[in-house]
Amino acid sequence: MGRKKKEHPLLEAVEIMAVAAEGKAIAKVRMRPDDEGEMVVFIPFGAPGDVADIKIDRRKRHFAEGHIVRMIAPANERVEPVCAHFGTCGGCKWQHLPYPLQLRCKQQQVEDALERIAKVEIPEISPILGSEEIWRYRNKMEYTFSDKKWRSWEDIRSGKEFTDSPDALGFHIPGAFDKVLHIAECHLQGSLGDEIRNYIYGFAEDNGLTFYNIRENRGLLRTLMIRIASTGQTMVCLAFGEDDKQGIKMVMEALETRFPQITSLLYVVNLKLNDTIGDLDVKSWRGNDYIEEEMEGLKFRINAKSFYQTNSAQAYELYKVARRFAGLDGENGGRRPLVYDLYTGTGTIANFVARNADKVVGIEYVPEAIEDAKLNSRVNGIDNTLFYAGDMKDMLTDAFIAEHGRPDVMIIDPPRAGMHQDVVDTILRAEPATLVYVSCNPATQARDIALLDARYEVVAVQPVDMFPHTHHVENVVKLTLRK
Repeated sequence: MGRKKKEHPLLEAVEIMAVAAEGKAIAKVRMRPDDEGEMVVFIPFGAPGDVADIKIDRRKRHFAEGHIVRMIAPANERVEPVCAHFGTCGGCKWQHLPYPLQLRCKQQQVEDALERIAKVEIPEISPILGSEEIWRYRNKMEYTFSDKKWRSWEDIRSGKEFTDSPDALGFHIPGAFDKVLHIAECHLQGSLGDEIRNYIYGFAEDNGLTFYNIRENRGLLRTLMIRIASTGQTMVCLAFGEDDKQGIKMVMEALETRFPQITSLLYVVNLKLNDTIGDLDVKSWRGNDYIEEEMEGLKFRINAKSFYQTNSAQAYELYKVARRFAGLDGENGGRRPLVYDLYTGTGTIANFVARNADKVVGIEYVPEAIEDAKLNSRVNGIDNTLFYAGDMKDMLTDAFIAEHGRPDVMIIDPPRAGMHQDVVDTILRAEPATLVYVSCNPATQARDIALLDARYEVVAVQPVDMFPHTHHVENVVKLTLRK
């Protein structure tokens, strides 16, 4: 006989105190009357000031996780979520928090990371730059087709008969890899995105086209990517799970006819066991194989595989902060420094700051991204950039710096994991006068700042909100070489 699963308690009238770094709300509770102290409980979709009954789902040694089963008194600041899918879809976890409170939570997240992890002297942190648009701000959305529509437990347990289609086009449900929540409207991208997605779904249903089954790796319609640039140019890329030329032709012709405003209509045949298309041939059905974003007259070409910040307007604000911190905004008396742009991606920052630099040297792990970076320099007539592909810890060496010159400024924009120790060590030996560290993860940024503290002091901090209604926050830190 298996061990009986331990029943966790229901805690009554718990007051939620704050929001934690990963977006969940927190409360401190005494689990049992005889417990010596209180334990931290993480609660999704809670708001500071809520009073609710909390069911504990998991208990660890130092914390627990639970969920709200009954709201006794909602917080004064709590607002009604805009989206009908909120709470089920894994995307926006903070729609129940008013935007000013979201910004306060993100500002606190940055302050806590720098104070508790970096443990170095920090100047006053500038107020976070909020997003002017908090809805319809994303330029890129990705959706999944599935022949297994997600149903709620309540619906399943009710025993009612489902008369709607079992097919879905939307988002994977967290914790259910083979099920997809069908999306009627998403408030993160312009309404054209909804029109395109809903049209494809209706067309597929009307014509009996098969939706993907992840367990059996079959089904014609697999994934959908929609990009709508700030220029108005629109890219649609469909991934098909079967090489059915007639079925593909039917879908692409229908899209072409219904949405003549699509400037880049693409497709890919993906027969693999994963959804990535980086190693697949993307075919152009109509229009260019790229769309363009624009920033201060600079054009950035984006293809189906390119990375580009998904909030175009806030990307511009973020890059302006990085440029100002780097002393490359034209206010440095005409001196043109040598700049290294580490983790340059498609060279967006490198090309953005190049006009006020002597030379910009960009390094990035992904070879295709480096080709995009070179292309973007050519398209804009920029001739003072050099781009190299390779693992940062292998590329950024003392020999590389000796060959290309000791940088005056280093702009660093690493992935969430932060920098490798070897990269930090090379930076410390190179001793650029200024470091500008752009991060999407304040915790690893704070860790790296502690490692740089031997030679660098933090002189400015500017958080930027790129993703309203989520807990994610970007942060830009300026460090200067100690005298």
